[in-house]
Amino acid sequence: MATGQLFSRTTQALFYNYKQLPIQRMLDFDFLCGRETPSVAGIINPGAEGFQKLFFGQEEIAIPVHSTIEAACAAHPTADVFINFASFRSAAASSMSALKQPTIRVVAIIAEGVPESDTKQLIAYARSNNKVVIGPATVGGIQAGAFKIGDTAGTIDNIVQCKLYRPGSVGFVSKSGGMSNEMYNTIARVTDGIYEGIAIGGDVFPGSTLSDHILRFNNIPQVKMMVVLGELGGRDEYSLVEALKQGKVNKPVVAWVSGTCARLFKSEVQFGHAGAKSGGEMESAQAKNQALKEAGAVVPTSYEAFEAVIKETFDKLVEEGKITPIKEVKPPQIPEDLNSAIKSGKVRAPTHIISTISDDRGEEPCYAGVPMSSIVEQGFGVGDVISLLWFKRSLPRYCTKFIEICVMLCADHGPCVSGAHNTIVTARAGKDLVSSLVSGLLTIGPRFGGAIDDAARYFKDAYDRGLTPYEFVESMKKKGIRVPGIGHRIKRGDNRDKRVELLQLFARTNFPSVKYMEYAVQVETYTLSKANNLVLNVDGAIGSLFLDLLAGSGMFTKQEIDEIVEIGYLNGLFVLARSIGLIGHTFDQKRLKQPLYRHPWEDVLYTK
Repeated sequence: MATGQLFSRTTQALFYNYKQLPIQRMLDFDFLCGRETPSVAGIINPGAEGFQKLFFGQEEIAIPVHSTIEAACAAHPTADVFINFASFRSAAASSMSALKQPTIRVVAIIAEGVPESDTKQLIAYARSNNKVVIGPATVGGIQAGAFKIGDTAGTIDNIVQCKLYRPGSVGFVSKSGGMSNEMYNTIARVTDGIYEGIAIGGDVFPGSTLSDHILRFNNIPQVKMMVVLGELGGRDEYSLVEALKQGKVNKPVVAWVSGTCARLFKSEVQFGHAGAKSGGEMESAQAKNQALKEAGAVVPTSYEAFEAVIKETFDKLVEEGKITPIKEVKPPQIPEDLNSAIKSGKVRAPTHIISTISDDRGEEPCYAGVPMSSIVEQGFGVGDVISLLWFKRSLPRYCTKFIEICVMLCADHGPCVSGAHNTIVTARAGKDLVSSLVSGLLTIGPRFGGAIDDAARYFKDAYDRGLTPYEFVESMKKKGIRVPGIGHRIKRGDNRDKRVELLQLFARTNFPSVKYMEYAVQVETYTLSKANNLVLNVDGAIGSLFLDLLAGSGMFTKQEIDEIVEIGYLNGLFVLARSIGLIGHTFDQKRLKQPLYRHPWEDVLYTK
């Protein structure tokens, strides 16, 4: 066991099993104490590497994350404290691994329930190699103004109240972490505060004992008196009794063993800690208190009198000139986290993203205010979901059915069109699904599948201005613009696109009005008089019919309709639909295990 000070203002630790809050509390304590370097040198997260962003005062820092203890120790050779936040299942193995590293001097084990046989092995190894184990079942320890382990001493407010941001004159050791926080406050009220505080943990076999730390404190010049808080159960306090009797401690020790109420119960009582259970008269709180008093410790008559006895002892040392009261300093203000400041109403911060179509903050996601459960229970289809997420309202069933028909009809158009061809070539190059899909989608534009918006835009403008089909087509010709939605490479006036016929039949049967579609048909009649391939294609059919859907449903204003066409909603239908086919082509090529595609040279015109 170490014989002197464990920590200093330059002590750095490795933190095992990443926990954001205790690490941030350590860094906030560092800033409060005026440390120049963060006390956490590295984080060990098995199987993970990289960095974790945390705050050191107002500065955001990146702390390295290592996948193994060995790698962390090699990367941070000056970090000699290992803070283990592993579960009780793996705490022993990881702690032993840390103890075996030559750079590690102190191991703090936070977990409760570590098997006693494992703990005994850790204790034996630590003692034989002059290393220190704090815990298991501990909150850790603190050296005021220098270094703290994890959640020791609680919140920053408590730390400031207990004056832990600067060193005092009292060495404190306890079994209980929770009672340590209480005692830090008590000691700060009646003395100049603690110099170092340790919670050894409440398990039956702690890695280090009360007397281990009292003997250490006795060797630290800055510690002028010691305070001990024990508890019933076990015989750890008797090692301190022996040290006092043998004269190994020459500084005042104020001690109290809690659990005196156990005698009021008729049967044996198990208190909170595994070790807090009296196994006989010697393990009772009364017997321990009496033994400590007889050995020379200052023992109050009750816990309530503990504070007064501490004060008397401290005041006496001041009178004797052994303690010079420390001049109080004002600690710096810890910047408050934005989230907590917003929650408390101290600040307001602008958001970075606006969303009006969905919300995942409640018990279940909502699409345009409609809960997911309602969507399923009411039997909504894909068209209904599109109406909610794209148009922010529940459209009538004929509208959502039309959307679904468009998706089905446009899902694929064979392997020879440019989008499918690109996807097939990419899939055969061994690329993943997303890469293959995107390569096909990137071909969608004015020449392939991207004319729906333009068709709707031009048909709407011509109809709303009262242009005849002749005036519309000829004006487009003068501008050098092909009429979007008119023309097909294969289909002719005597061989119409079946998809167009299906869409027109559905609309005539279900839509309240098809004025834009009828106008598109009149335009087709005129263009067919010029050439037999200038038929209304599927882009033109969807574009004109979507105008009828928007106008005829009575759910959209003229401004909203113009905005929908302008933004590109209608091309979104083709993108969504064709994604289905492109994904199919990707799977088809991979299922067939097709080799890398190379275009045949005989299909290329090589010319100068």
